[in-house]
Amino acid sequence: MLAVLPLLLASQGTDLPPCDQAKADQGIQLHLTECAHREHVIADRALNAQWRVTAAKMRELDARFAEYDWGRPAPEYFSSLLDAQRAWLKYRDTSCRLEGDMLIGGSMLPMVVSSCLARMTKARTEELEYLAGWPE
Repeated sequence: MLAVLPLLLASQGTDLPPCDQAKADQGIQLHLTECAHREHVIADRALNAQWRVTAAKMRELDARFAEYDWGRPAPEYFSSLLDAQRAWLKYRDTSCRLEGDMLIGGSMLPMVVSSCLARMTKARTEELEYLAGWPE
């Protein structure tokens, strides 16, 4: 699925500035911060695209196994996914805020937070991709 995500993102259009070279009228830190923000926005779009795929898979599993006699309450795949995602979002945002707070008052703070958000979002997208492909 990750190979398809760049195509999905391209079809959504990117209203983000390119990050291949700094603009002449801005400092390097501002450029690095803008690029880190851009990376986070792209990662977030990929996460949202994968979320839709994974959520659909969990709903499919809920429907498939709803009538099966488990001898206990049936698994609630989508509900569990949603709970996990909400907890992950809180964890990601708090962890990245902590990383930024290490540089409180510095010009690098927004770049560090955006880079953290991008890194953790990419990792979560891979986790969601794994969940969508299992079990087959």
